[in-house]
Amino acid sequence: MLQNTGKLAGYTIFITGASRGIGKAIALKAARDGANVVIAAKTADPHPKLPGTIYTAAAEIEAAGGKALPCIVDVRDEKQINDAVEQAVEKFGAYTMAKYGMSMCVLGMAEEFKGSIAVNALWPKTAIQTAAMDMLGGSGIDKQCRKVEIVADAAYAIFKQPTSFTGQFVIDEDILRKEGIRDFDVYAVEPGHPLLPDFFLDQQPEDLARQMKEHGATPAFKSGKTSTDSASTGPVSDMFNIIRGVLSPDIVKTTQGVYRFDLSGDHAGVWYIDLKNDAGSAGSGEPPVKADVIMTLDSSDFIKMFEGKLKPTMAFMSGKLKIKGDMGLAIKLEKMMAMMKSKL
Repeated sequence: MLQNTGKLAGYTIFITGASRGIGKAIALKAARDGANVVIAAKTADPHPKLPGTIYTAAAEIEAAGGKALPCIVDVRDEKQINDAVEQAVEKFGAYTMAKYGMSMCVLGMAEEFKGSIAVNALWPKTAIQTAAMDMLGGSGIDKQCRKVEIVADAAYAIFKQPTSFTGQFVIDEDILRKEGIRDFDVYAVEPGHPLLPDFFLDQQPEDLARQMKEHGATPAFKSGKTSTDSASTGPVSDMFNIIRGVLSPDIVKTTQGVYRFDLSGDHAGVWYIDLKNDAGSAGSGEPPVKADVIMTLDSSDFIKMFEGKLKPTMAFMSGKLKIKGDMGLAIKLEKMMAMMKSKL
């Protein structure tokens, strides 16, 4: 793991979402250098299902050697953000670094503040175990994840850079390799277990398949029946004819899930893709076994997804796609779409 150097001593870091998960891990990493940390998060009272509050995080930061300022902040509320910044300036002076949950403005802000404030984006290469992932991913998802400490170490590596290091879109593993880190098993929840690639990142299908195999994935096979039913004619039927042509035991091995699609719109109907049994199967109607994931969306959006014109992640976040079932398998399907896309 990346060692602390003391470089952040006396620096002030404003972290949104620092009461738990990745945000708190970054805060604790900086605190070990003696940094001042502004904890900007919504959780002031204990949550029935999620651990931690801004006050418990502040106590941990102080215990780690840093100074903490807990602030109740909903990032959707501009006044709360401004109030927190004013409190930070009053207590610590001007803050020097910030972490945001998502940023669509890295390039613009990097140019605007060039020479004074560095603006960079950081994303994990693999799934990270957080409370949200545990809730959405289903049983066993933690084994396919890395720990939050890898993102904290990567953020620390960025913090050490001069302000000329700006406008960069950084992947945690990539920057840590540049820092000399070679043993990434220390970051794994279960070392040696296949890791689930982060579904926001593009990755070559061949690399994905190789990576999963190298980690020793050995799924158990179940008997199932193959369907060649093309149902009625139309664009959805045509798409399923193509999908059936690219199914293979390798795709089944790396997925191990059964998907049902409830389509509405001009070409409404129920369809399925079985990527769990034998060499896989796809067709109209209910799947031959119980579906692990049910996706509900318009038929036109379904076609766009499999043509690579609409990312499932974006469809889900925009409300075009509704998902029930194992979120971990839903994430896997996006990577499998990439494997299919090269042959569509």
